[in-house]
Amino acid sequence: MPEKHKALLVGVNLNSQDHFDYSMKELENLAEACDLEVVGKVTQNLSKIHKAHYLGSGKLKETSELFNETGANIIIFNDELSPTQTRNLEEIFNCEVIDRTMLILAIFERRAKTREAMLQVEAAHLKYMLPRIAGQGESLGRQGGGAGLKNRGSGETKLELDRRKIEEKISFLNKELDVLVSQRKVQRNLRKKSGVPLVSLVGYTNAGKSTIMNALVRKNSASDNKQVFERDMLFATLDTSVRKMKLPKNQSFLLADTVGFVDKLPHHLVKAFRSTLEEAASADLLIHVVDYSSPYYQEQINVTNKTLKEMGIDHIPMIYAFNKSDLTDVEFPLKEGNRLYLSAKEGTGIDELVDMISEQTTKDHIHCEMLIPFDQGGLISYLNEYASILAISYENEGTKLSLKCRKSDFEKYQQYVI
Repeated sequence: MPEKHKALLVGVNLNSQDHFDYSMKELENLAEACDLEVVGKVTQNLSKIHKAHYLGSGKLKETSELFNETGANIIIFNDELSPTQTRNLEEIFNCEVIDRTMLILAIFERRAKTREAMLQVEAAHLKYMLPRIAGQGESLGRQGGGAGLKNRGSGETKLELDRRKIEEKISFLNKELDVLVSQRKVQRNLRKKSGVPLVSLVGYTNAGKSTIMNALVRKNSASDNKQVFERDMLFATLDTSVRKMKLPKNQSFLLADTVGFVDKLPHHLVKAFRSTLEEAASADLLIHVVDYSSPYYQEQINVTNKTLKEMGIDHIPMIYAFNKSDLTDVEFPLKEGNRLYLSAKEGTGIDELVDMISEQTTKDHIHCEMLIPFDQGGLISYLNEYASILAISYENEGTKLSLKCRKSDFEKYQQYVI
């Protein structure tokens, strides 16, 4: 999309939704994230969406008048439009018509940096476009791969060829993604075998997940090269980053940063980014980062929890990190049960967060004593790395350790327990 287009936003409040105003405000934020200038908004209360034109006839006329008055050259609708609605509306307004899904896809296309993110976004975009190619054959025909099309029957229409090109391209992208997903699965299995707990940051887009991750990285290492990209914008992070973190008492955990959620996140994207979000699904602990300074923070919590539930990730223990508390009246750092009020930008509350992570990830650790023969030096090194050694002494038969270790290690080295 050309930069600084003037956009008119249109939304339907279906059956008096509680969070409709917030949804429209978010649509404005999404438009601005795509370098669009919002010049007006049109809303209508309806009991059901108009099948052909999304809006009722009276509101369509009002929208047309405002469109001409404001000098807008693009109209953005707050819901996913059907192919028929899009075509009808483009004919009425004689301009580019996009919906919320297309807008989010455009932002993702801009933000994608790694090969996997680019493939995921392209696959989601093509799946979205597939049912919408009627009447757009000329432009979409150029998107396909073109392989194996020379010997097609001459009786096939341009539309059928375009559809086939897109389907072949989607299939090609999915095969490439399958390879990357397999590699990610191998990495996850290796991490699981190591027994190091995985902690995943989840939450609404721009809540401060990457800022929290970088604050934890700084606490662990003076090096800047382990930090992840962070910026005050929607969907700054599309790729999962995993970093190893040290905890007090010789404990460690892996921390993963994941893509943020948004209201009405297109199902094409949820499906495309499923492999990335599996980092959250395989986590031992979730840190749900909340932008506490947002007047809509409760709606954002609800959207994130709903998305996690839809993905089957609602059974994992969770810490709520109410970030940006420095922009509110609340006293912080403040811990209340599984809630922590903090400011990642100021670095205030990070120590408390580490304590809460330590408490959660070592809950099943067993306090025991082991007598390790002197010829088992490798095991001593292993326990030094992965257990918390409380006391050490040397007996005639070997090294005596008083320690807290994972249940799996307790069972594995049962022969040395005394």
